[in-house]
Amino acid sequence: MQAANVETRAKEIDEGFVALVNRHRPMLERVCRIYEDGAEERKDLFQEIVYQLCRSYPTFRGEAHIKTWMYRVALNTSITAFRQRTARPEHVELEEELPPGPKESGKVETEERGRLEMLYSAIRSLNKVDRAVVTLYLEGFEYREIAETLGLTETNVGVKLNRIKTRLQERVRGQQ
Repeated sequence: MQAANVETRAKEIDEGFVALVNRHRPMLERVCRIYEDGAEERKDLFQEIVYQLCRSYPTFRGEAHIKTWMYRVALNTSITAFRQRTARPEHVELEEELPPGPKESGKVETEERGRLEMLYSAIRSLNKVDRAVVTLYLEGFEYREIAETLGLTETNVGVKLNRIKTRLQERVRGQQ
């Protein structure tokens, strides 16, 4: 009887985790988009984030809000992947062209997609801490939550955000 209870609990945890990832998937995909240029790299990063979330989900103690915890795992995984990518040699391009993959989203109009790509490109040009700050800000986190997640002071978050906004405006203007 006890083995059945363990199996039932494991199934509940699995179902809860899948529902959690599905509910916060757009947020996780935005983190991937900020840290990776290519669609394949974003997919790989997304899988790595989900893997890291899955590994640590059973030990989540609930001391932080679940969204804050997920962001912390996603950002740490993204930063680690970024470090690993910059430490390895560049990719070699294939000479033969591959067939096009599936389109990411048919919802966003072409012009809007171009503006979004300019913004993502500008964000990707920031250092890893600034990327994390702006990502959390764009997700609607309060300064206090950003500070708590990244180990900064609220004042430092405010100063960083003002400077980041200025740099992003300059970079987006320079791309137009």
